[in-house]
Amino acid sequence: MKLTITHTTRYCYDTPVNYGLQQVRLTPVSGPMQTVLDWNIDIVGGNSELQFADQHKNQTLLVQADQNATEVIFTASGTVDTIDTAGVLGNVYGPVPLWHFRQHTARTTPGKAIRALARDLNNSVDLLADLHALSVSILSAAPYNTTSTIAGTTAEEALQLGGGVCQDHSQIFIAAARAAGIPARYVSGYLMMDGRVDQDASHAWAEAHIDGLGWVGFDVSNGISPDERYVRIAVGRDSKEAAPISGMRLGNANESMIVSLQVQQ
Repeated sequence: MKLTITHTTRYCYDTPVNYGLQQVRLTPVSGPMQTVLDWNIDIVGGNSELQFADQHKNQTLLVQADQNATEVIFTASGTVDTIDTAGVLGNVYGPVPLWHFRQHTARTTPGKAIRALARDLNNSVDLLADLHALSVSILSAAPYNTTSTIAGTTAEEALQLGGGVCQDHSQIFIAAARAAGIPARYVSGYLMMDGRVDQDASHAWAEAHIDGLGWVGFDVSNGISPDERYVRIAVGRDSKEAAPISGMRLGNANESMIVSLQVQQ
């Protein structure tokens, strides 16, 4: 399936920014589930200073805001040809060893609630089936809603609050998998929603490593594994490491963000 994507992120500041630096992870790469046919990132209000692959092999731009900028705009656009692999990325590895994805982070440290969810994964005889069951349990315990959590909410907090968005669902899944000793990671990307071109935001899901299969994806929020409607952008141990855009700025300016996203066949 050929998917055409246009993703614009506009940062607006109420006073000029003296200095700003952002890491932009908005470039997909070709792999077993997708082939990037063309891709471009336009920047208004800043300049790309460096392009590099980070520790997870995410293609990353280091962008410095223009002096005294009042807005910085990123527009990522292109076409990606995708295939349905039933969520199986396979034995695809980078410089980071598997044990690194068993390590908890501040956002994915399990508490009592997550450890209880992970109990059935211990000594599992059918790990794939049990991970799908975990996905179902998470969505039942924390149904999708946009009002319970914020960007920095941890997995344990989201589960205790009883709701969240795709970021929260993915991090709960990751925390539970790691609590059972299973390597797991966060994936940011795009999803073409059925019957819609305009999307509210980019998407996120989790991947767990299963012996014999390699990396397998689980979209907890939608109760499925990623198919040909999904485009992978970046991976990391949690939402912070795989964030599409992250950075810092100097000064007292207040920031607002407007996102426009279209994904279509």
